Amino acid sequence: MSGNAGPHVVEVRDLVVRHGAATALDRVSLCVAPGEMVALVGPNGAGKSTLVNTLSGIHSPASGSVEVRGRLAQVPEGRQVFGDLTVDDNLRLGAWRLPGRFRERRTARDTSWIYEILPGLVRLRRRRAGGLSGGEQQMVAVGRALMSRPRVLAIDELSLGLAPVVVAGLAEQLARLNREQGTALLLIEQNARLALDLCGRAYVLEAGRITAEGSSAELSASTDVARAYLGAPRDGGEGGAP
Repeated sequence: MSGNAGPHVVEVRDLVVRHGAATALDRVSLCVAPGEMVALVGPNGAGKSTLVNTLSGIHSPASGSVEVRGRLAQVPEGRQVFGDLTVDDNLRLGAWRLPGRFRERRTARDTSWIYEILPGLVRLRRRRAGGLSGGEQQMVAVGRALMSRPRVLAIDELSLGLAPVVVAGLAEQLARLNREQGTALLLIEQNARLALDLCGRAYVLEAGRITAEGSSAELSASTDVARAYLGAPRDGGEGGAP
């Protein structure tokens, strides 16, 4: 597996996950180094969500191994905020399982640092999350995950249902979070262009198998990847007649 030197925060080796008789992941291997931003791209139904749910302990491997060194927090597909609760209450729920005595837990539930990282939430903190736009809810979901102070953040379909300008703003915030906090990122995403622009390294998952991996520059330059995921012209030209 590729990646930076040193212990990985996420290490998956020959992972097989089955849903009944169907094999969702077939000998998948990948890794994420501390502070690294890695993308997992592929079409709908490829097994991307199964992988992140296995990292989170929702699914169990049939064989192979999954190792997460440090806390992993997941931003689930579709955001899944608590609509009747305020933004601030949603954020505090992200820290509810942190260990410690009462005073330590109370400190851990202080949300002020999240508003410094995601300033767009400041004006929304007292509003119910169910009344927010999709982009605002995605910010809440990211902030809620960050409240557990994870070593690695796994985001399942950041761009789902959002306008490109909203996605660009969220991507910029994630890049800043990575630079300033050193939080590693595993981005599970159908939007390959977004994923390859944001992350330095990527894997392509198709029908439960890794079919390509490498630096984002290498994958972007791959004819097969470009044709399948980046909308490159099939004749190699610039949009002329076939």
